[in-house]
Amino acid sequence: MSSVFETLKQRGFIAQVTHEETVRELLEKEKVTFYIGFDPTADSLHVGHFLQMVVMAHMQRAGHKPIAIIGGGTAMVGDPSGKTDMRRMMTREEIQSNANNFKKQLSNFIDFSDNKAIMVDNADWLLDLNYVKFLREVGVHFSVNRMLTAECFKSRLEKGLSFIEFNYMLMQSYDFLKLYQDHGCLLELGGDDQWSNILYGIELIRRVEGKDAYGMTFTLLTTSEGKKMGKTEKGALWLDPNKTPPYDFYQYWRNINDSDVIKCLKLLTFLPLSEIDELAKLKDQQINEAKKILAYEVTKLIHGEEEAGKAQSAAEALFVKGASSENMPTTEIGTEELANGINILDLLVKTKLAPSKGEGRRLIEQGGVSVNEEKVDKIDFMVKEEDFKDDEIIIKKGKKVYHKVKIIR
Repeated sequence: MSSVFETLKQRGFIAQVTHEETVRELLEKEKVTFYIGFDPTADSLHVGHFLQMVVMAHMQRAGHKPIAIIGGGTAMVGDPSGKTDMRRMMTREEIQSNANNFKKQLSNFIDFSDNKAIMVDNADWLLDLNYVKFLREVGVHFSVNRMLTAECFKSRLEKGLSFIEFNYMLMQSYDFLKLYQDHGCLLELGGDDQWSNILYGIELIRRVEGKDAYGMTFTLLTTSEGKKMGKTEKGALWLDPNKTPPYDFYQYWRNINDSDVIKCLKLLTFLPLSEIDELAKLKDQQINEAKKILAYEVTKLIHGEEEAGKAQSAAEALFVKGASSENMPTTEIGTEELANGINILDLLVKTKLAPSKGEGRRLIEQGGVSVNEEKVDKIDFMVKEEDFKDDEIIIKKGKKVYHKVKIIR
């Protein structure tokens, strides 16, 4: 069996491990069942989850068995980790709809056939728990004093931590115990912000079953400045093409900082490390070639080869005068909206090139907006129907973001 532990370590995934030598040996010599949890509070996974999906794929390819937990039960409570406010309560129907979307997205990377991987919903065992029985059998093993030292709680104590959220750690720990009992799951994986929750799950298994279990966290997807990656002006970088179109997805990776390219190639693609090491030798303008490869590979994994090819062609076409804008992100506008012209600030907000008129004003004042290659220097600039060539105009934001506006007649 291949050493997936070394693969994950060399590619920069691993942040912390509870028993490094034991885990390394288990992954080298045995077929290990492991799990990762997904919080179904949105209707699509985003690029932060994608890193976890890549880890699952590496593990499965090395012969190990993934369990993907959809947190249908824990989502009814909400994980306080990394949050400053309590989450909105969700209905069971909302959670189930989101979970169904997740399975489709996960299935692009994980083989669920012939029991090679399974997906479970912790609502199946959490929602029908007897509360007093749960407190007596699970809650008795948790020290409140020790829980309050956990990072996920410390950050919330000043603003206020609800009792319902305080239960989250017990519920996630119980998930690990339940999977250990029902599926022989020995290893919990998660982002490094889940370290405290993972440790308590391991402790619960030791106290209840008298057996060892293990945990491993991987690095969070951040830029070289330490900021969370995958945030855009339009919000999160979603895996659903209806929320983040393939072209926008491609352009995000094409435009990342030079210092983040090699790290992302290691974490978010399956390119051999020898090939990535060669790309790491590129300097200055040549690093753009590595960015193109990153953008294409990640877009291909999420949206398929055809969409990745379209996004790549559209991006390249922008640098060739007169080239087609066929695959460019597009906003449609009716002739009635153009009857008296439309103010550029309104158009920037309508196309989502700016989240607000204030941000649009700032972009124009800094010389960052062009219409059909003509720089816009006034915030009262009006776009009129006669500006449209073949019923289209191209708005450019900054140096690399292009958007087509098309008249619908």
